[in-house]
Amino acid sequence: MRTILLFLKVLWASPYTLFGLAVGLLGLITGGHVQVRRGVVEFHGGAVRWLLERGPRGPLAMAITFGHTVLGQSEAALDLCRTHEQVHVRQYELWGPVFGPAYLLCSLLLWFCGRDAYRDNPFERQARKKENPGAEE
Repeated sequence: MRTILLFLKVLWASPYTLFGLAVGLLGLITGGHVQVRRGVVEFHGGAVRWLLERGPRGPLAMAITFGHTVLGQSEAALDLCRTHEQVHVRQYELWGPVFGPAYLLCSLLLWFCGRDAYRDNPFERQARKKENPGAEE
């Protein structure tokens, strides 16, 4: 039963995982690296680093999650962000294909209300809370 549940979670998040794998493959072709940690495929370096440095969060974006893949600027960045990004993996497992639209809608609504679209996003708040369980929000 546990294997079936895991399979369903992986399948539910698979549209995003496939995207992450495609970007990760581009990273590998351009000198990047891959590793598997806690059941998640992690890519770093090469084009992955280049893309993260030029994304909407700028050079401060150390990592980003797509389904069961995490893209990081470097191995050190992945080590620092792993707990946070693992929360996003679980969110993808729960929300599946609607995770992206839900995340973006939350960010958009927060932005319209004059709040920080990233820091105040409930998905990010949940990840930060798990990352630092004793920290105050």
